Amino acid sequence: MSIEASSLNNTNQKNSLVFITGATGGLGKAFAVECASRGWNLFLTDLRPDALETLSTSLRNTYHVQACFAACDLTDADSRSALFEQARASNLHFWALINVAGTDYEGLFYEQTRRQIRTIIRLNIEATLEMTHAVLELRDPLATFRIINVASLAAFYPMPVKATYAASKRFLLDFSLALREEVRPLGATATVLCPAGLPTTHECIEAIEAQGWMGQVTTQNIGSVASDTLDAALAGRAIHIPGMANRVLQSLGSLVPPTLVAALIGQRWKSARQKRAHQWKQAVST
Repeated sequence: MSIEASSLNNTNQKNSLVFITGATGGLGKAFAVECASRGWNLFLTDLRPDALETLSTSLRNTYHVQACFAACDLTDADSRSALFEQARASNLHFWALINVAGTDYEGLFYEQTRRQIRTIIRLNIEATLEMTHAVLELRDPLATFRIINVASLAAFYPMPVKATYAASKRFLLDFSLALREEVRPLGATATVLCPAGLPTTHECIEAIEAQGWMGQVTTQNIGSVASDTLDAALAGRAIHIPGMANRVLQSLGSLVPPTLVAALIGQRWKSARQKRAHQWKQAVST
């Protein structure tokens, strides 16, 4: 593994970086563009080196910021360790970490493979914790260190059809709130982002459309989500839920027994899956 650092010849503690994981995905890219537009220098990681190179080059040329990158399989412990060692050897320092990388395999738990279950846990939980621990060691001591962990509105609910995913995001929510208190003496903050639907991939867009009116109401523009989340982190806020409708849903959901919430959400996802299956059959038949 190597860090592409042609633009980092003068990197030091006075010129520290924002570390973004999952940088080439929809939300990760939105965070990278928003950070670059604010003049912040970046360190990007994701699985695909070609996509990372394209994004880094575009950010450097468009916003005239420093942008280096290193490809990494965040589900693999050895790959993560190599990334951390390279960052340390390159004398990189960071004033912010945005943990975007995450995944889901929608479907009933007993129909998922154990590989899929392991991948969700390794990426959503294990990688986020190790990344946070490592980058805290490499934080810029002269700056207020900002941590953003991307959870989900699903973190507030038990969710059939997304049982492991929702539970992993609940873990990140609770972890972020606890970490926030632990790092306060270090001059650091932790903010957890809990969005609802985001049109980041073709599959996500299909899932949103299948939910009908509810999906449309709760969906947010990813550029606005990235911008508002950065503002929330700079203000030191603990939780950011984009969109008034989503904040209302979260408040109302907290008043309903979890067993009833699970039943209602289960019915909603069952209906959405049936609608998507019907649309797929129609598309195949035509």
